[in-house]
Amino acid sequence: MKAWLLLLLLGFLMTPAEASAQRPRARDAGIRIGILEPGPLNAITDVAGVAVGHVTLIEGANIRTGVTAVVPHSGNLFQDKLPAGFDVFNGFGKFAGSTQVEELGELETPILLTNTLSVPEAVAGAVEWTLRQPGNEQVRSVNAVVGETNDGTLNAIRLRRVTKEDALRAIAAARPGPVAQGNVGAGTGTVAFGWKGGIGTSSRRLPVNLGGYTVGVLVQSNYGGVLNVAGVPAGQLLGQHFLNDQLQSSSGDGSVIVVIATDAPLSERNLKRLARRSFAGIARTGSAFTSGSGDYAIAFSTAQSVRRTAAPRGSASTSEELPNDKMSPLFQAVAEATEEAVLNSLFKAETMEGNGARIEALPLDPVLREYRRRSGAQNGK
Repeated sequence: MKAWLLLLLLGFLMTPAEASAQRPRARDAGIRIGILEPGPLNAITDVAGVAVGHVTLIEGANIRTGVTAVVPHSGNLFQDKLPAGFDVFNGFGKFAGSTQVEELGELETPILLTNTLSVPEAVAGAVEWTLRQPGNEQVRSVNAVVGETNDGTLNAIRLRRVTKEDALRAIAAARPGPVAQGNVGAGTGTVAFGWKGGIGTSSRRLPVNLGGYTVGVLVQSNYGGVLNVAGVPAGQLLGQHFLNDQLQSSSGDGSVIVVIATDAPLSERNLKRLARRSFAGIARTGSAFTSGSGDYAIAFSTAQSVRRTAAPRGSASTSEELPNDKMSPLFQAVAEATEEAVLNSLFKAETMEGNGARIEALPLDPVLREYRRRSGAQNGK
């Protein structure tokens, strides 16, 4: 009896990150996506220098939201800008800073993710963080980059709980290494395919003969469709998918943000092409990119040879940008990593209640059974 009470108490005391640790990532459960191998962490942080931080806000019965920060390198981003590309598939949403990224092909702040009505607070946090950096005393214009999805089902979004300080805390919390996934940060209150969505991440590393470059992806999943898990029609198998509930079209709406990092030396033009290919991964998960969906992707390169440093330091690099005919392996990598990142967001997410709603976690057992059955049949077992 005492042991049972202890386990119950531990369940109540678990943080979202600890709770999500009880559920496996897709690869840990035996799911294999694509033909390329992931990096050692299978995360966006496999790209050297990239750090991720979360602030998770779970308060009372109604607040289920947060902020996620992707920091591309540990230096002064404003003075040591990175080339970046941006793309949108269906534009029902808000992505602050995207027009300047499109115009100049540069990234000068961390990338923040939050909920729809908290974009202004996240922008304020990114601006303040940038102005505080040593060397930026004369800076008078900052292009803060902030993406969003709407977590209003589980979160009382109109209360606008996220603050500028939360955005600053997410940036300050950013670390390299393993990345918490599921109900954390900007994914705390999201819903995907009718199940609990969240933050997910994955990576791919090219073979040495193809450059040995790494592509890392982080997603905030909050969209709908007919879920497909590595060839398993999970949405149909589980009876929950777009156009299945008395033809309710709204079940396909929502948004997804894809953040892509690579150490390949790419121009802003080829980074935009890389961002566009991430939607192949989103499509493979079952999205139809409905009219009410906001589907955005931003990609940046950390390679020293392509940085937009205001005052170059040290010896000049002789590296060159990759030509167009070297891009196809990177396109394969980003499609695979994006697909797996979405699955990780679903696999790691836990059932959540909030704002008068209850969203169940994706049932893994029936999906994994069907995946194994199909894999066995393909292998003649």
